[in-house]
Amino acid sequence: MTSDLLTGLAVSLAIGLVVGLERGWRLRDEPDGSRVAGLRTFGLAGLLGGAAGALAMALDEPLIFAAVLVAFAAIFAWYQSRDSELRHSYSVTSVIAAIAVVVLGGLAVTGAWTAAGAGGVAVACLLASRDVLHALLRRLTWPEVRSALLLLVMSVIVLPMLPDRTIDPWGGVNPSQIWLFTVLTAAISFAGYVAIRIVGPARGTLVASFLGGLVSSTAVTAALGRRARVEGAAPQLIGGAAVAAMVSVLRVVVLVLLLAPALVPLIVLPALLGAVVFGVAGFLFLRGPVGPEAQPAAGNPFDIAPLAIFAGAFTIVSLISAAASTYLGPSSVIATSGVSAILDVDVATLSVARLAGDGVPLTTAAQAILVALAANGVGRVIVAMVAGPPRYWQSLAGVLAAAILTGTVAATIVGPF
Repeated sequence: MTSDLLTGLAVSLAIGLVVGLERGWRLRDEPDGSRVAGLRTFGLAGLLGGAAGALAMALDEPLIFAAVLVAFAAIFAWYQSRDSELRHSYSVTSVIAAIAVVVLGGLAVTGAWTAAGAGGVAVACLLASRDVLHALLRRLTWPEVRSALLLLVMSVIVLPMLPDRTIDPWGGVNPSQIWLFTVLTAAISFAGYVAIRIVGPARGTLVASFLGGLVSSTAVTAALGRRARVEGAAPQLIGGAAVAAMVSVLRVVVLVLLLAPALVPLIVLPALLGAVVFGVAGFLFLRGPVGPEAQPAAGNPFDIAPLAIFAGAFTIVSLISAAASTYLGPSSVIATSGVSAILDVDVATLSVARLAGDGVPLTTAAQAILVALAANGVGRVIVAMVAGPPRYWQSLAGVLAAAILTGTVAATIVGPF
């Protein structure tokens, strides 16, 4: 018991020192005695929280900890307010941080050392990220803030309200699963969208195409094709489209890993070899001087209209796939996923992943996903034909053919074919 208490108090002190290190560093140039709180004060605050928590547990009186916390918060806030008046500052961050240190210190002596320590590190990281977070806020637009709020509504409010059961005769449409997969796919796209906003397109064709592939490789192919029609089919533009295709394949592998891990051993080698072909081709085309930056022209993935279209398409494809599997046999899923993947490989992948092992054999599901990847590549070439000049789409068609051939050979030797 004594050793546990000593460990808890040590963690309490460490929490205060970690947070105090960040607070003290920010004011390191101030003369001694001019700072309200620094390394020593926050260290003592953590230890105070641990001691108050231990005393409250020993006497079985939680009000002791509450009284210590209130008294500390009042004293610290009073000193901080005097300091704020002199500095003409209205930040309350240090007060909240100090209160958090005391609370986490009290938590540490209850035996939850890992949780308390993780909380202390999180507090210090948040405090140290002030400049980065403020810069990010200045760059955010209202549609992006609205998108983040929409994600919370979709996942925290809407998802729990949907029935987690199939509602069609063939067992293909589960509203909760469909909505969960829609949110997951859009969240991955949103991560790519945010990355593009942070890095910016000025880093060149390679970075913009790589990040754009997280959002939509088809959109990247179309955007670069339009540039190629105006500026000429520069090798860098072809390389950028190949890189986006590589990212699209890797994205599908990640989705399968998250949703149907049993399929990964069956698709990973053909898919990764195809991605390697796209990547090598992209590198070869991009190895010369990089031209002007690519503009993937990816829309905000959390806009209502695209989300509704995705969810609707996912529902329809899931329904058709389940019905076809019931009446025509599991092999019909391959044709269904191939046709649907021409426009959206995520819809096809998620639909097949849901049925894998439940009405559709794993081997058939793996074949359907690999066919979907190939069909989506064909769809990108069709987009390239419409948007770009012959050299642009012909080069991409050649790279696609090499990727499909390589993946097919791999799938025939060790994969599902």
